[in-house]
Amino acid sequence: MALSIDGFLSGPDDEVDFYPSSDAYSARMIDAFPDVLPTQGRRQLGVDDQPNRTFDTIVMGRRTYEPALDLGITSPYAHLRQYVVSSSQPELDPAVTIVRDDPVALVRALKAEDSSLDIYLAGGGVLAGALLDEIDRLVVKLYPVVAGAGRNPFGAAAFRPRTYDLTDVATFDGGNAVLTYDRA
Repeated sequence: MALSIDGFLSGPDDEVDFYPSSDAYSARMIDAFPDVLPTQGRRQLGVDDQPNRTFDTIVMGRRTYEPALDLGITSPYAHLRQYVVSSSQPELDPAVTIVRDDPVALVRALKAEDSSLDIYLAGGGVLAGALLDEIDRLVVKLYPVVAGAGRNPFGAAAFRPRTYDLTDVATFDGGNAVLTYDRA
């Protein structure tokens, strides 16, 4: 998840274009997490022929899915199994499963499958808040910017502290940091 120093996932209207990045940071993220790039981005970067290393499934909310739809792309992560959690999103592509009910049940069923690869939760603080008890690892991309206002990374999740262990830290020129936390 991307976070500003003051803890916002995005701006109040889902803005993320204010996040600064360095070449070294971008290169590391592409190298470490090519699976999380949309298929079109993988093609542009020449990594679309790489097999998935970390994830085989993506679960996203409707607002995370919409930017691709705005570009006419109905299957933005064709290299992954795609699930969109939404009560209002129409089904537009057979490669994308729309989940209208319990996202916790979906994630528990996916986690119970026999797979060596993981599930990628893409964007959406409301969805992340609903799935908080199912999140085993958090990769926090900390950006050197104060947003001032914006969307909470876990929506309106109830106050119930969960503990994670810091298992990796990477820092980059320009102030970016990537913090990896595993469930304690």
